[in-house]
Amino acid sequence: MIERCGWKGKRAGKAAVHDRQALVLVNLGGATGREILELSEQVKGAVHDMFGIELEREVLVIRQRC
Repeated sequence: MIERCGWKGKRAGKAAVHDRQALVLVNLGGATGREILELSEQVKGAVHDMFGIELEREVLVIRQRC
C-alpha cells in the first residue's frame, strides 16, 4: 500500500522511505527524530486516504520535553 501511494524511495528532507523496502524509514544523515516521525505520519495519512486503512507503527515513540 505504501508503494502504491508513491512513497517507496521518496525523500522528505534528511529522512526517506527505503528505495527497496517501503516499510522501512531511513535517516539519510542528520535527520531528527521529529523528521522521521513526521515522515511516518505523512505515509500513514496517504495510506489512510487511498485505502481507508490505519497503519500502526511497530516501534514505540517516546516524546520527551526538554
